[in-house]
Amino acid sequence: MDGALRSRPALLLIGAALVTALLLGSAFVVVHRLRSAGGAAASTAGPPLSESEARRQVLDPARLFVADGRLRGVTGSYILQPCGEGDQPPYRGVVYLNFDVPTVAETPPYFRGIARAMRAHGWVEGIAPNRHPGGKTLGRDGLSAHFHRNPDVPGRGVLQIYGQCRYLTDHRRDATGFVNITGELSG
Repeated sequence: MDGALRSRPALLLIGAALVTALLLGSAFVVVHRLRSAGGAAASTAGPPLSESEARRQVLDPARLFVADGRLRGVTGSYILQPCGEGDQPPYRGVVYLNFDVPTVAETPPYFRGIARAMRAHGWVEGIAPNRHPGGKTLGRDGLSAHFHRNPDVPGRGVLQIYGQCRYLTDHRRDATGFVNITGELSG
């Protein structure tokens, strides 16, 4: 049996298997690095956005989720987030919302209702968010929205809306951070 593993055909087959595994692993790493947490929102296609446009791009959908998704007890914050490695441009606007959710048993139909309300506005359902069973991911016009139960705070949900990576002004030296937008979510 030892001789069979050392034969030329067996060595070629083992070598081909190793090269194939190396190529597939490398392709996975490259594809993973090209995609950001925001999925399609990482696209830089299109004209650059101003800071107010980047903010409005995610604030308007946040208001829509709150109103048509009938979210209650909503608090929210906004931040400019770098799209790539480090903190260099381009940036995208990101909204983080927290809201009340019903019991664990009632959450799936509640989340389906939110998704249904957003589909009426052109949002398309995608793959559920990683590590959040029962959560939903929606996308529209290069934006992505992810919502799920908050695993750390009972009775609360989390909604994150990621804008497009088209804001190019360099903010590396700014003292930027989260901005409370709770008062802007009902308008």
